[in-house]
Amino acid sequence: MSVGFCGVRHRLIVLPVAFGICLSSPAISQPASSSAPAADFDVVEATIDGIHAAMRSCGLSCTKLVQAYLDRIAAYDQAGPKLNAVQNVNPHALKQAADLDAKFKASGAMAPLHCVPVLLKDQIETDFMPTTYGSAMFRTFVPKRNATVVERLQGAGAIILAKTNMGEFAAGGAGSAFGDCHNAYDPAYFASGSSCGTGIGVAASFGAVGIGEDTGGSVRGPAAHGSLVGLRPTTPLVSRFGMMPASPTRDTIGPIARTVKDAALLLEAIAGYDPKDPLTAASYRRTGESYTAALAPEGLRGMRLGVIRQSMDKETDTNAADYKEVRAMIDRVVGVLRMRGAEVIDPIEIPNLVPLLDGSGGTRTNIYETEQAVDAYLAQHPDAPVHTFKAMVTSPLLIEPRRQALMYDVGRLPTEPAYGLQRQTQEALRTQILKVMADNRLDAFVYATYDHAPARLPRSTTGNNRQLAPVLGYPALAVPGGFASNGLPLGFELLGLPFAEGTLFKAAYDFEQSTKVRRPPAATPALPK
Repeated sequence: MSVGFCGVRHRLIVLPVAFGICLSSPAISQPASSSAPAADFDVVEATIDGIHAAMRSCGLSCTKLVQAYLDRIAAYDQAGPKLNAVQNVNPHALKQAADLDAKFKASGAMAPLHCVPVLLKDQIETDFMPTTYGSAMFRTFVPKRNATVVERLQGAGAIILAKTNMGEFAAGGAGSAFGDCHNAYDPAYFASGSSCGTGIGVAASFGAVGIGEDTGGSVRGPAAHGSLVGLRPTTPLVSRFGMMPASPTRDTIGPIARTVKDAALLLEAIAGYDPKDPLTAASYRRTGESYTAALAPEGLRGMRLGVIRQSMDKETDTNAADYKEVRAMIDRVVGVLRMRGAEVIDPIEIPNLVPLLDGSGGTRTNIYETEQAVDAYLAQHPDAPVHTFKAMVTSPLLIEPRRQALMYDVGRLPTEPAYGLQRQTQEALRTQILKVMADNRLDAFVYATYDHAPARLPRSTTGNNRQLAPVLGYPALAVPGGFASNGLPLGFELLGLPFAEGTLFKAAYDFEQSTKVRRPPAATPALPK
């Protein structure tokens, strides 16, 4: 398989499915209120618009849609390639689907996410099924509340279809609750963490879209390793209420989807001020009224973009073959950006980038904040099986790699002088980034999410460039960039100014529509009719 944009030919095969076209002419001719079956609708690569179009014109019911995704989970998650993306399926999903069918039949009206099956990272609370945080300690724990994002998704008509596997307590790609995550494109490879289950599930069409959490890259890593679109929003844009924290100054929640538009639709549903999360007050009057309104076929025309070629990871091996493949991917991305009318500065230099990034926390983003934040969070759940961070870390159920990592956080406090120095360096990096953007009149930066292709398990992928956005608190959008020679996905990111999500979506949409890079994983094809 060749490197790069090799998805166009394959995309044509799945185009009817991707746009939700019903292949049966009798179904197409039926009105939305018809009971005609939509047996030919395939959920593989189906978009939100495609699902809604099929419901309006092809007789597709919400119940049949949900069942189709449940069938795929049964066929491919614990059976078949055994991707291990899903932890628990919502036992009420089919009942909720039937209720939505009844409402639609009665009124013909659809909420923005009517019957959109969502895969939810299991770091986020639900009061109708377990919230495990990827740990066997919490395997049967059901909180007494829903997270704000859950309430907003349900208010927009979505169905939380399943809770997904994750790195235990929000790092890595494995946990004591449900084991390792496996890449949908080859189960022998790393899927990136910690929102690995959501990324795998969306890539394999176990749900229409997904929600992940990003403290140090946990939305964008799974997106890059799954040929997906994944947004880390501006830190105060989306409420974190009802989510176990890792590093409160950097934690955020974001969409993972197969298309830019679906990611934008999902963000529209969850963004905005929440009194339960005071940090989101910074988003007051700064949210986009419609992120989808920015999507245009020529969105890149006139934009100014700077390409960061500097590696942000000391473990990057510039002599490795897959490093050169990633560099070639970025070259092709730059070529498309220019072809679509963007002005590209390649490369653009950011003075002292790596030292400033390291001094701002680097990969150890949560060392001073975690214990205090987790203890405060657990205090809100007196019925939780574990009541302190230290008890979590010392539990014999915790997998050893996570114990070794989390032990660094025990006894640390935000009042330590070293933490104050870290925050000062963080501000210096923000100033440096803003100066480079202002001097060059940039709309966004472009860089590889990883400098290497997905690693073979049990290794994690090296060459991680995801830390810049969390340290800054600025939005970063992961976009499919192509495929390595072994068929595994490669991704790049667009990083912009605070609350400039619309700009990132605009650029990514033009790139997506002009390249059609993404193709579905061969390991999870459409099920037999």
